[in-house]
Amino acid sequence: MKTELIVVLGAGESGTGAAILAQAKGKDVFVSDSGAIKPAYKALLDANHIAWEENGHTPEKILCADEVIKSPGIPETAPLIVQLREKDIPVISEIEFAARYTKAKMICITGSNGKTTTTSLIYDMLCRAGLDVGLAGNIGNSLALQVARQDRAYYVIELSSFQLDNMYDFRADIAILLNITPDHLDRYNFEFQNYVNAKFRITRNQTERDAFIYWSEDPVIDREIARIQPCATLYPFGSTEKHNVAYTDGAHLVVAAHKEVEPLEIPLEQLALQGKHNQLNSMAASIAAQLLNIKNDTIRESLRCFAGVPHRLQYVATVKGVRYINDSKATNVNSCWYALEAMTTPTVLILGGKDKGNDYSEIDRLVLDKCHTLVFMGLHNEKLEEHFGALGYADGNEHPSAPKRYFSTHNLHDAVMACADSAHDGDTVLLSPCCASFDLFNSYEDRGDRFMNAVRHL
Repeated sequence: MKTELIVVLGAGESGTGAAILAQAKGKDVFVSDSGAIKPAYKALLDANHIAWEENGHTPEKILCADEVIKSPGIPETAPLIVQLREKDIPVISEIEFAARYTKAKMICITGSNGKTTTTSLIYDMLCRAGLDVGLAGNIGNSLALQVARQDRAYYVIELSSFQLDNMYDFRADIAILLNITPDHLDRYNFEFQNYVNAKFRITRNQTERDAFIYWSEDPVIDREIARIQPCATLYPFGSTEKHNVAYTDGAHLVVAAHKEVEPLEIPLEQLALQGKHNQLNSMAASIAAQLLNIKNDTIRESLRCFAGVPHRLQYVATVKGVRYINDSKATNVNSCWYALEAMTTPTVLILGGKDKGNDYSEIDRLVLDKCHTLVFMGLHNEKLEEHFGALGYADGNEHPSAPKRYFSTHNLHDAVMACADSAHDGDTVLLSPCCASFDLFNSYEDRGDRFMNAVRHL
């Protein structure tokens, strides 16, 4: 009997993990990457005697696969994916594949913003409760590798729309949808509804025994719930008590998701994560924890002590009276909106990178209210120059004394120096770019790390 051939496209964290799990389940495995494979992943594949290729694909090896597991970063329009679809060869995600081989409870989080913070906070709560839990998806380790090496009883999984696109039979025990605002529209034919549909795949296959936790005040989510009527039991959260199981009363965060447990109350000033957006993230995480029967005292301890996540409103240093904040994870306009909303001092804002079809008008009011200087950092700043120039920001090179001005730079060093020259004692320099990092950096982490290093050398 012929052994099933699994081809893995992309040899990063998820792809390498999927390959190892597939081999552990008795499959023939071949890994193919269009670029160079990192040495650590090569070593892992070699140690497991898994065949691989890099810097290009060999179609005759791939198009005879029984099933293909692809990296989330590979779009459906890639020629090889089109060929696979034409041959009716199934193409799935690593998460879809790994879930076949575990009976763990799946707590899954998606949304345009706040995913990493909420995922990390839930993971912290489960760890503090002593549960056997793994962290996977966009953060943590490959789910497939964890299932292969040390399967857990629970997994907390951050899911991007790209990952959800190739999930079909997967079912989340607890699904969380934080918000939906335009993002990655270049991947979705610049049709917002396509992106919305991808996000709502997190409710796919759920039953009434499962939970769907969502922000009740997001008009897009509200509209879609009315349209598709998810099967899961609904747990809404929002800013008021009306219709919500988690809310604020003006002074406290209140969570009452579990009918048999006393509601959780915690003063807002005691939350480790400050800002209105983080109140919502804390509500979503607390609902999930209550549904998993974690004690309120443990949830409260996590809400008070959680340290946050790197590259999300991360304090870097104060130099000559100027605070520098790394918000490199703000890769869309809405995420930058939340960062600006949290600023309490005059601000120099760094924007720019790989534009994803952004509409910058969403942040116009906050930019005008809070930012005296904008610094654009990217290979192509024309769209930023045009938009914010029309908003009243003058080119600082031509009008150095203008009350509102911008500087267009094309590398990190020039951007940081422009900020240092423009900021005054008591100001904040905020890196919250609104854009992907791939024009100048390897990732948003690389961008944030290099920004922090540059600031520390001022």
